[in-house]
Amino acid sequence: MFEFAPRQPGDTAPWLLIHGAGHDHAVWDDIAAGLAAAGERVLVPDLPGHGGSAGGPLADIDAMAAWVLALADALDLDRIRLCGHSMGSLVALAAAGKAPERIERLALVGSCVPMPVSPFLLDAAQNEPERAFALINKFSFAPADVLGAERRAAFELANLQRMQQQGARALASDLAACNAWQDGLAAAARVRCPTLLISGELDRMTPADAVKPLSDSLEKAGCSARIIVLAGAGHAMMQEAPHALVDALRGPN
Repeated sequence: MFEFAPRQPGDTAPWLLIHGAGHDHAVWDDIAAGLAAAGERVLVPDLPGHGGSAGGPLADIDAMAAWVLALADALDLDRIRLCGHSMGSLVALAAAGKAPERIERLALVGSCVPMPVSPFLLDAAQNEPERAFALINKFSFAPADVLGAERRAAFELANLQRMQQQGARALASDLAACNAWQDGLAAAARVRCPTLLISGELDRMTPADAVKPLSDSLEKAGCSARIIVLAGAGHAMMQEAPHALVDALRGPN
């Protein structure tokens, strides 16, 4: 786990940032640095089987959520602010549903529930991982005519290397976990903290309009749920629009 801006006396609850499928903590580098520069304490773990975390990947979203809450226990954190991207948003939502009294604020980036994965991609992740990596890269970013060809190519190369470092097993397990989890709206009904739903305007994986059922469920439960759409960004908002994402996380609930 990586920590930015270590604990100071009188600190508010720290941010805990949860990465998505086939990724590790490094996807949050720009966001963690931006929050830390603003005086926020930020914790960025690798889920089991990813990055520097030992063991194999956890097989389902609820197990990952329990692991996140156990990590908070191990760090002696009674209250946390959770932010997750894509699969990580499901993990954050599940954790907030399991322990609503412990979550001070929730931010779900590139999220929708349920989060189905196409059978084609699930099969490729199991049997043709390089093809799966290529498909994910194809749909992760805004078009080259928005980002610029060189910038998009650099994002794709970095993302490919990151997925290869985690390995095919982690990606296949993560995608299957996303596809199988059907408890998102039920978890949202148990959330009690202000929640941000942050989408990319050009996201083709979790389109901005797909977040509406989640927003409705949170509002029905009495939560303040605010939708923010980042202009010109695709699914990989942490790389495509880091300053806008930091501003969204630091803004009003």
